[in-house]
Amino acid sequence: MNNLMDKISEKIMPLANILGENRYLKVLRDAFMLAFPMIMFGSIVVVIINLPFLNDTTQESLSFLIGNGENATMAVLTMFVTFGIGYYLSKSYDVEGIYGGTVSFASFLLLTPFNMTSESGEEISGVLSLDRLGAKGMFVGMIAAFLAAEIYCRITKKGWQIKMPSSVPPAVSKSFAALIPAIITLSVFLLINAVVVGIFTTNLHDIIYELIQQPLTGLGSTLPATLIALFLVQFLWFFGLHGQIIINSVLDPIRNTLMLENLEAFRNGEELPHIITKAFMETFTVGIGGSGMTLAVVLIMMFFMKKKQYKDIGRLGVAPGIFNVNEPVIFGLPIVLNAAILIPWVLAPLIVTTFNYFVMSAGIFPIPTGVQVPWTVPIVASGILATNSWMGGLLQIIDLLIVMVIWYPFLRSLDRNTQEAL
Repeated sequence: MNNLMDKISEKIMPLANILGENRYLKVLRDAFMLAFPMIMFGSIVVVIINLPFLNDTTQESLSFLIGNGENATMAVLTMFVTFGIGYYLSKSYDVEGIYGGTVSFASFLLLTPFNMTSESGEEISGVLSLDRLGAKGMFVGMIAAFLAAEIYCRITKKGWQIKMPSSVPPAVSKSFAALIPAIITLSVFLLINAVVVGIFTTNLHDIIYELIQQPLTGLGSTLPATLIALFLVQFLWFFGLHGQIIINSVLDPIRNTLMLENLEAFRNGEELPHIITKAFMETFTVGIGGSGMTLAVVLIMMFFMKKKQYKDIGRLGVAPGIFNVNEPVIFGLPIVLNAAILIPWVLAPLIVTTFNYFVMSAGIFPIPTGVQVPWTVPIVASGILATNSWMGGLLQIIDLLIVMVIWYPFLRSLDRNTQEAL
């Protein structure tokens, strides 16, 4: 068995390292982390406005008074992501990041229609619609930001810059150095927008939304695609590779978009369109003890296993496990390369995710509203916050019990075999 694991590890490690070190995936991950504080702030505001014990009048008053806390953060998430992509991609090429970020953001705006339709059907020009800066504009924003930053960095690297004397203050010198690359890059995007608007009488937002974003988000919200991704996360962790970082670098843009669409529907009092979102995955998988839902594992080790080594690991892992940090059990049990517990490690998250999907789709338990809850928030509290209902916390407790049932026979067998070997 060990020889088989070694052979699989030899094959999978190079591919995982390629994905983990990919320039564009790392930039995308860092760009979303740049937006993370804004997401958290906006989520807190949404939670406050929609506390379940508030009446409609109070909620309307709070929305009027502090609603801009969400409008200025989560509702315009694409703005922060486009700047972050430009900034981090430029830094990866050793180019001044602040100008790369600004050019990427401006390039996105050049492709964005400055008009919207009123409730009466009247076309209003000179106005930016929030949905273009949020969920609906996410994919065109990411594509534009990457392309703009690439163009800007390549022109800069060619030395097409205005060089100022050393006596000129650095801020002025850097601004002039960015002038030619910025003008060329922005001109490219202005021309693209002119062609799309002039010839096709539409805008790039609607084209990309219909051709790319809708199909991708539709695929990303399906249960089969989610289970495949979850399997890969668990499988990579088994070999000591951080599956969350590797797989979620690809999927997080899709799940974040789905989360924003849920949030928009929730704010408008509409039916939530998606079960599987970023909030769903973090609250009902990672939120139950970390990757692999291992809070159940440390509880079993503490209370049901006999060998002192396992009891100690359980006691050591329970405190961080409550806050969804599970490295002590992953490397202490260990879970990494431990063939005796590969089955529950992979199987438990798949079963629980499938169960959660069906009970939510049946309307038995509520769907996450789109509010982003920090992944370190303990079980029950995170479920309540994510769904705006105590039923979300109850579902997490049920999930915990399911994981315990799946893991228990394997851990007892491991404990028994260890005792017999002594």
